[in-house]
Amino acid sequence: MSSNVNRQFRLKSRPVGKIKTSDFDLVEEPVPTPGPGEAVIRNLYLSLDPTNRIWMSDMDQYMPPVEIGAVMRGGGIGKVVASNSDAYKVGDTVSGLLGWQDYYVAGPNDEIPVGVLPPELPVGLPTMLGACGLTGLTAYFGLLELGQPKAGDTVVVSAAAGAVGSVVGQIAKLNGCRAVGIAGGPDKCKWIVEELGFDAAVDYKAPDWREQLEAVTPDGIDVNFENVGGEIMEAVMARMNLFSRMPLCGMISGYNTDEPMRGDFSPILMRRINVRGFIVTDFLEKYAEATMELATWVATGKIKSQETIVEGLENAPTAVNKLFEGENLGKLVVKIADE
Repeated sequence: MSSNVNRQFRLKSRPVGKIKTSDFDLVEEPVPTPGPGEAVIRNLYLSLDPTNRIWMSDMDQYMPPVEIGAVMRGGGIGKVVASNSDAYKVGDTVSGLLGWQDYYVAGPNDEIPVGVLPPELPVGLPTMLGACGLTGLTAYFGLLELGQPKAGDTVVVSAAAGAVGSVVGQIAKLNGCRAVGIAGGPDKCKWIVEELGFDAAVDYKAPDWREQLEAVTPDGIDVNFENVGGEIMEAVMARMNLFSRMPLCGMISGYNTDEPMRGDFSPILMRRINVRGFIVTDFLEKYAEATMELATWVATGKIKSQETIVEGLENAPTAVNKLFEGENLGKLVVKIADE
């Protein structure tokens, strides 16, 4: 093994507002050895996601909150370095909830099993956390299964320069839709249009963002892939068409506040909007097929993937705030160790 220490970020206190390094204890332990039926995984890349903030909070959510004193939950990709398990061979590349730590012990009692990736991947490992990983699958299922876009539809996606939103717009284009992204700042807006092929962008940091939204959706909105919540969600909903669809993926604008998210829901009634909240694990049985399609699109250049990579596990608690400050392009990943 390449290191004789396992660093772990353990949740020390539930964050108030912005996540702080002081919300964690950084503990060093010996590298674990596998027991019967277990395998030890060296964590290579850690996925940082808005849902990390939810997991840290004691609130109603789709998984139990991370307990105080427990290793912080997080998705990752790693290599098996020792194994007493028939499910994992030394050298296997795996992905799963490996946590904010250098090493993870996978075993038969894992609530969500760690999955073995194919040996010959057509894309790099960080992309397997992004466009071809859970964020890509979130975009894929949310848009195609719940948004049900038809050729010619106008699809609006908020947080469009982020990991999920950037893929949503590109899948919309592959399905013959008009893709409109809402992003923060002229650079991100330029990137999603010129690099990713969106038809139009709305800069929510500009004072006239509402007018921009109106100008680029002259025929209204058929699908709103909602990532942000708050006043942006309300402005988009006010422009949605009769019988339009709204996959509700996230409400990131409220995650660092203690206020519950509120919105004007009258358009849902008046326009008969179909709103459906979802979590990517709702579609577990379809992962393999969807991952293959996403990997093919990325490998053939039909979808462009982008990762913002931060070096060093020790930087995870500060790096995660980039998600809420809009400092990342595409998928935000921490590189923990060399492949």
